[in-house]
Amino acid sequence: MPVSHIVIEATRGNAVESLHLVSAAVVDAGGQAVTSHGDIETPVYPRSAIKVMQALPLVESGAADRYGFGARELSLACASHSGEAPHVALAADILGRAGLGEANLECGCHWPFDQKVAIALAQGGGTPNQLHNNCSGKHAGFLCTAVHLGEETQGYVGAAHPVQRRARQAIADLTDTEVGEETPSGIDGCSIPTYAASLRAFALGFGRLTGGTGISQARAAAGRRLMDACMAEPFFMAGTQRACVALMEAAPGRVFAKTGAEGVFCGAVPELGFGFALKAHDGGTRAAESAVAQLISDIWRPQDAALSERYAELARHTLRNWEGTAVGEIRPRRA
Repeated sequence: MPVSHIVIEATRGNAVESLHLVSAAVVDAGGQAVTSHGDIETPVYPRSAIKVMQALPLVESGAADRYGFGARELSLACASHSGEAPHVALAADILGRAGLGEANLECGCHWPFDQKVAIALAQGGGTPNQLHNNCSGKHAGFLCTAVHLGEETQGYVGAAHPVQRRARQAIADLTDTEVGEETPSGIDGCSIPTYAASLRAFALGFGRLTGGTGISQARAAAGRRLMDACMAEPFFMAGTQRACVALMEAAPGRVFAKTGAEGVFCGAVPELGFGFALKAHDGGTRAAESAVAQLISDIWRPQDAALSERYAELARHTLRNWEGTAVGEIRPRRA
């Protein structure tokens, strides 16, 4: 039976000012629930938290090898990056290897997530282009796969395009979710389709990629290759001072974690064969970042007390006002 939600508190002074409820699932490769919190069965949109699943065809098709992609390129293909100069340059390089450029992207553009980078760009008289989009690496991977397979690149974001059909099938196979007319679906921020499934299903998918159970050896190898790339080069999957980087650098090669919009996180603990997925029900990023650190701490507690404590520390964040004065904190509710 699931236990209660993870509760994240926002304090001010000596009082709790706000509460966030978070549901979470931890599942092993065989589909056995390790632990669960709250509602793990109601479908949720995973948003960017499952970019590893969407990038599987890039590796499985042979495109990644054809274009000589190493850890940095594969990490960027799974990224929600901050639009920093190395992200933009690498996305352009990936496209260039397939004879493409920024104009071939269909993700749209926005200012870099990193505020300092955005201000510097504006001060220099620049404006963002699609390479600054946090999903440009993923889209570059989509395009490289299409070119490698001899497919039309225009319209690759559409649900009927082979690029999206492959990604959709990979997600369905990993999560045991049938994607049909009744499946809750929509369009993501970067214009590709997004499909809802349960937290349990997404956790199962990552458990399978780590444990290799219930999927082909080739798919398991592709998934591990992508997650290993992200763990080796977390900056290219996120950016400076991002939570995903801190979570993976706390235990190099031992934890994979990926954020998604609206308070979602997915990830894996490879050596234990566990996958996990969570959602803050109010969509709050601050709650999701605290909760995922606490969830990972709980996963490690029976195995490695010191590592568990390291993640417990990451679950707590000091809140400061505009003068830099500590005024409260974000923290998991104490049991």
